[in-house]
Amino acid sequence: MTGAATARAGTEVAVHPDAEVLASAVAARLVTTLIDVQAAGRVPHVVLTGGGVGIDLLRRLRDLPAQRAVDWSRVELFWGDERFVAPDDDERNDRQAREALLDHVGVDPDRVHPMGADDGSTTAEQAAAEYATLLGRLGNPRFDVVLLGMGGEGHTLSVFPDSPAVHATSDTVVAVHDCPKPPPDRVSLTLPVLDRADEAWVVAAGDAKAEAVAGAVGGAPEERFPVGGARRARTTRWLLDTGSASQLPGS
Repeated sequence: MTGAATARAGTEVAVHPDAEVLASAVAARLVTTLIDVQAAGRVPHVVLTGGGVGIDLLRRLRDLPAQRAVDWSRVELFWGDERFVAPDDDERNDRQAREALLDHVGVDPDRVHPMGADDGSTTAEQAAAEYATLLGRLGNPRFDVVLLGMGGEGHTLSVFPDSPAVHATSDTVVAVHDCPKPPPDRVSLTLPVLDRADEAWVVAAGDAKAEAVAGAVGGAPEERFPVGGARRARTTRWLLDTGSASQLPGS
């Protein structure tokens, strides 16, 4: 059974039985949000995430009958981070998202905004600068939903504990090198971008993430658990399975 509890004002914790139910629940929640935003006469702005659950939820969303009520040509799509590898590399978050969902719905290519790739002549720093310029050209939009994955040590986006990126204050997009997880080079949004999010959804599954989830929900410093930066959003939703929620009070 799905459980929900309020951790603090503007924060919701929802716990699902396992990763598969979690992915299905988040997919349904996202479709509902897109439909509601469009019904209000606005164009939804959504930041996608990668990772196992992040891509699985897109695949499940594709199969939901309700997604046919979304006008996909009127959705602005961004990425929170990207592995700085070749454009056709299987590890690219945007490639995985296209295969899971975007190639199967009627998105407007001009409203799909992937981060730059390693084409042999572009550096990660250049790709970060280009993405920051893109955001600026679009008016540094408010995001209706920012989907966030996380690692067991508490990283989110490609912002790792005690890294230079976690201390960013003015940059919206940075190049990240020497990542603890391969590949070592990434391009990433920074935590201050979450100040412009109406909702940040942290989607996490597995016992290995339980300590970081409990710490971040409990208000630990972002330097220790960067995923705590999700609290910057107007509303923060911790969308968890029983494993990742196992160290929360009352679990």
